[in-house]
Amino acid sequence: MSSKIYCIALFKPKPGKLNELFKVLQALEPNTQREDGCIQYLVTRHIENPFATGSSFPIAFQEIWRDRASFEAHCQRKEISEFFEAQCVAETGLVEDYNVCVYSDEPEGYDAPVFA
Repeated sequence: MSSKIYCIALFKPKPGKLNELFKVLQALEPNTQREDGCIQYLVTRHIENPFATGSSFPIAFQEIWRDRASFEAHCQRKEISEFFEAQCVAETGLVEDYNVCVYSDEPEGYDAPVFA
């Protein structure tokens, strides 16, 4: 078990804006991948496959962070907060809908060892 945080950030672009939004999100990768605590930060796009027929948003970030503090620091970076304001909140943004969720690999109530 670990203190890692796993984040899945899903984005549904406005009609006709898929490629433009994908490029905007790719531009966030280089600076984020240099952040202390970033283990993985990769934007991906949905592809059709007969072995994975579930519904999905067209774009998904796959993120792994060392711990909660690293993830929360990332969320408060100016570049990230400005992206959400300009693309997700503003009427002129490229995003129609989005969903950001975080996960842990620890079971509820896990008695993690404490190191002094």
